[in-house]
Amino acid sequence: MSDNEEQIPVLVVGAGLSGLSTALTCALNGRPAIVLEAAELVGGAAAYSGGQVWCGDNHVARREGIEGDSKALTETYIRDVASHLAPEVLDEQALLRWIDVSPRAMQYFEDHDAIRWTVIPGLADYHNEAKGALPQGRYLTNEVVDGSVLGEWRDKLRYSPYFPVGRTYRELLEKGRRATYVDESGEERSATKRSHAGLPAFGLSDGTEFEKVAGSDPLTYGTGVVAGFLARAAAHELVDIRTEHRVVELLTEDGVVVGVRADTPDGTAELRGPVVLATSTYDWDPELVHEILGLTEENWGSVAPESLRGDGIRLARQVGAQIARIPANATPILPGWRSQVGTGFGYGPEYAMPHSMIVDRHGNRYCNDSYWVDICRRTLDPDDTHLPFFLVWDDQHRVKYGLAATPPGGDYPEGWVQSADTLEELGDLLGIDGEQLARTAERFSEFAERGEDPDWGRGTVDYVNKFAGDPDNTPSPVLGPIVQAPFHGIRLRFVGTGIGTSGVRIDGDGHVLDEGGKPVPGLHAAGSVAALTTTGTAYNSGIALGRGLTLAYLVGHELSGDPIA
Repeated sequence: MSDNEEQIPVLVVGAGLSGLSTALTCALNGRPAIVLEAAELVGGAAAYSGGQVWCGDNHVARREGIEGDSKALTETYIRDVASHLAPEVLDEQALLRWIDVSPRAMQYFEDHDAIRWTVIPGLADYHNEAKGALPQGRYLTNEVVDGSVLGEWRDKLRYSPYFPVGRTYRELLEKGRRATYVDESGEERSATKRSHAGLPAFGLSDGTEFEKVAGSDPLTYGTGVVAGFLARAAAHELVDIRTEHRVVELLTEDGVVVGVRADTPDGTAELRGPVVLATSTYDWDPELVHEILGLTEENWGSVAPESLRGDGIRLARQVGAQIARIPANATPILPGWRSQVGTGFGYGPEYAMPHSMIVDRHGNRYCNDSYWVDICRRTLDPDDTHLPFFLVWDDQHRVKYGLAATPPGGDYPEGWVQSADTLEELGDLLGIDGEQLARTAERFSEFAERGEDPDWGRGTVDYVNKFAGDPDNTPSPVLGPIVQAPFHGIRLRFVGTGIGTSGVRIDGDGHVLDEGGKPVPGLHAAGSVAALTTTGTAYNSGIALGRGLTLAYLVGHELSGDPIA
């Protein structure tokens, strides 16, 4: 790379975690970067997430005394999980590249003060039955960071409404995810309740340390993970972050991507430089949702920011990029519902809590209904589809857990859920075979009393039991009989979280590939805009963010003239 090229800024489309870390990597290696974000706020879907970053054989686990992992064991795990559904979509070269480089990327970002990692304690890999699975050590997240480090950028960072930001995973896993949303008075937490005393400070290597005082602004989960990267990138003189700059066109010359055209508050702007697509996915574009997932609006919603409109996919298509498709029923989408107020959507662990089950319109259970992976896999099985699908629960569930914004023991808003004195009546209200629903609940309850589910294995996934269940419920954190009237039900829909799985095809180094499998000159991609061919159908929570950071590390080094061997 010539000295003149080094002064041309890299144009990063999207200010989520992948975009910020790509720009930061470029800047740390001496090349300027301009980050173009369509929305007013930065952080994207990552800031709304649980902040889980999955990385095999990482230095953080070793630092915390957790032994036993290796790159070979990580590969064994991914391959075993990927072998069960559409193994042909797995990109061998990309898989090996990711496994090799990911631990180095996590070390790099910590060494350069973008984050201080910690292992999420006691959280097992999704597929605990798979070869190579571990009971803990591969899930990373941030140590608590105080929002004051962001300065003027604090008000431009997305704040997650879906996780109890400010509290830690240790608290969540001890109390249960649902319980962390409710304070001692029984009132549901809101995103504005941020006063937590006694949380650890986050210290930078230059000696800066944030105050450990009540009323400070502790950031955890996805909001906290993004916060560290945002603080580091925004403070770097070679990084320029521009919000309300929606890229609408890629500029090309002789088949090479040479810049972008963006809509800005001041009109249309053209910028020149190599382009990195770091947008997320297609959650808020009904046409792309239908094209890729086959879902209509009545069966779809999203909890991702509404700025996720498929921009990256559409931009890539402008220049002949290939779109890689992974089966819809291997996509990380969750059972959820329309919000109690407004037009938004919600999801939560309540479907995995005791005294609930998921059924189809025939009144039958058909999956491990505490585990979104199996719910998605079987509900959208092209040979045996189970739409529409419904969540059914009894009044014990209402009293213990509530649902969404309704706190434990609260009353559901009128018309939001259906309630009845018998399961037969509830079935009629929901459009389910009520008699079969009652028979299903009777069988389910008989085994649930003993903490068993011989039909579909509810309660056998360690990750779900720990992350989504009720740790105080015995004999199982996810099983309880459905016997206490009144009974309640709601039609479910799948909700996206900004991880589309299908997307722009890339190679293991983040080069966007055309229909012939060749790199599109001048165009890279990182983050969830890029198809997850790296792991194929072997998704595990945290892989999207972990791969995004790895690609940012690779792409940023390559574009600044120091490619990773």
